[in-house]
Amino acid sequence: MKRLACRARASAAPAVLAVLAVLAALLFASGPLQAGQACEPNAPTALAVERSMSLAERTAQRLDDSGADVVVLARNGQDLSRWGLRWSHLGLAYRARSGDDDGRGGQPVWRVVHKLNHCGTAEGQLYRQGLAEFFLDDLYDYQAAYAVPRPEVQRHLLALLQDNRRVATLHRAAYSMVAYPWAQTYQQSNQWAIETLALAEEPAADNRERAQAWLRLKGYEPSTLPIGALTRLGARLSRANVAFDDHPGELLAADRIQTVTVDSVFAWLQRSGLAGPIQTLR
Repeated sequence: MKRLACRARASAAPAVLAVLAVLAALLFASGPLQAGQACEPNAPTALAVERSMSLAERTAQRLDDSGADVVVLARNGQDLSRWGLRWSHLGLAYRARSGDDDGRGGQPVWRVVHKLNHCGTAEGQLYRQGLAEFFLDDLYDYQAAYAVPRPEVQRHLLALLQDNRRVATLHRAAYSMVAYPWAQTYQQSNQWAIETLALAEEPAADNRERAQAWLRLKGYEPSTLPIGALTRLGARLSRANVAFDDHPGELLAADRIQTVTVDSVFAWLQRSGLAGPIQTLR
């Protein structure tokens, strides 16, 4: 199932390659879902690569020290402060063994399963990556955050994340950055993550409608963003990965766009008792 994202990064400079060589064995670990990098028109600078790798290394150490087998992991890929949001993207990270996709043998490593949009198109795919790849994505700020789920939630997620078939059960390729949380037309990255958490906790939630019903039952509340009609029209005309036709008319009329954000997921995980306090690092 391996396939590169639609455009690979340009060749790295010698200084970048030197950094990669030092840390690659510890941090890179792509598995049998999609493999590759998000689209980027320019090669990353040596400093950006070094900072990403350093963040990945520190994250690996903190996760090892936590004693967890699964965490909900976030990165800061873009500035969302105008919306009162801190984190842009999350994935489900789990402790595995290097050199083996099903987690057997080798040294322990951390892998992240998450959904990425393909180069600004209207589609997304699932990826299984090492921590270095997860953070080597043109970050806005070199910070990370994670929440450690309750032990039983970790057990359920770990079994699911290592199963290629089950982990893709609720994935839908049609992508919108502002997908409505309670519809099934589109699916954005954070939405896939919590719907998959719902499936792990409730095996009967084997379609998106049931997974969303479980999330409602457990008290998940999406973020509401004030986005006016002209802004929506401009975004829809200029960006293939933005759509609003899945949102209820009454919310559109009120310029209230509800979507799944990392901040809302973190707040819900703590409020529901599904995970412990949010841990941050830079």
